[in-house]
Amino acid sequence: MLKVGVLGAGHLGKIHLRLLNESSKYQLVGFYDADAINGKKVADEFGYTYYENINTLIEAVDVVDVVTPTLSHFDCAKKAIEKGKHIFIEKPITNTLKEAETLISLSEKQGVKGQVGHVERFNPAFTSVKDAIKDPMFIETHRLAEFNPRGTDVPVVLDLMIHDIDAILSVVDSKVRFVNASGVSVISNSPDIANARIEFENGCVANLTASRISLKSMRKSRFFQKDAYISVDFLEKKVEVVKMKDAPEKPGDFDMVLQNAEGVKKQIYFENPEVAANNAILDELETFADAIVHDRTPIVTLQQGTNALRVALQIIESF
Repeated sequence: MLKVGVLGAGHLGKIHLRLLNESSKYQLVGFYDADAINGKKVADEFGYTYYENINTLIEAVDVVDVVTPTLSHFDCAKKAIEKGKHIFIEKPITNTLKEAETLISLSEKQGVKGQVGHVERFNPAFTSVKDAIKDPMFIETHRLAEFNPRGTDVPVVLDLMIHDIDAILSVVDSKVRFVNASGVSVISNSPDIANARIEFENGCVANLTASRISLKSMRKSRFFQKDAYISVDFLEKKVEVVKMKDAPEKPGDFDMVLQNAEGVKKQIYFENPEVAANNAILDELETFADAIVHDRTPIVTLQQGTNALRVALQIIESF
């Protein structure tokens, strides 16, 4: 079992603590929180060991799980890497590209592994169809949430949209060519609602919308590719796959057949991939343990987390 320590005991940090404590792949040594009052409160309530000194905790573990506010990601991860510890770091990887690139360089120098917490990569709806998403040419995403003061220290792009940015980059095998976006601050000092258009060198276009001031929640992505339409509902854990193939010479009574202007006939059919229930956060943490133990590449590398951050910052700069 890998000895792990958690930095940060806020809302998400407490979830990580619980899951790591239950995991068969980790031994939870303890946690650190910059707010000593909160740290002692969490320790008293749940029985986890609270470390008042961050360096003492880092030295006691093999893996450091960084679940602190974004602005402190870099300093926390840098301390851990410099002591030769593997790091799991919540999204976004850091606050700036320079910080992210520094962490990559340090991790390579120290020979440690790192993974970024882009949890939607482990969403069972997405994993059930990811391999079926091939050369999409148009992508549309909507990630809407009701207002929550937590997370408003960063623009909605870094708070919500970055989930979809990372998912898109994982299925589009092309470099970003152009970004155009708009954002509006409604209740926060930073944009609360944003729309972005990402154009890739291979011609693919992605249109992303994110809002944290909506009346209802929605997390849907739609992928359009040759002969297929794939819809992923990250919130409801549902997928819809609609495909086309050459129509048979004699269609059945219930076959759905379309004919274009050139007379080409295509049959529409549906696939229903199995969506297995899982705990996405536990999966991302445990696959990282497997990557360390078996010397594999983590599913969401520090470089991939940096790529997502780069596009997110391009979107913000485009406002």
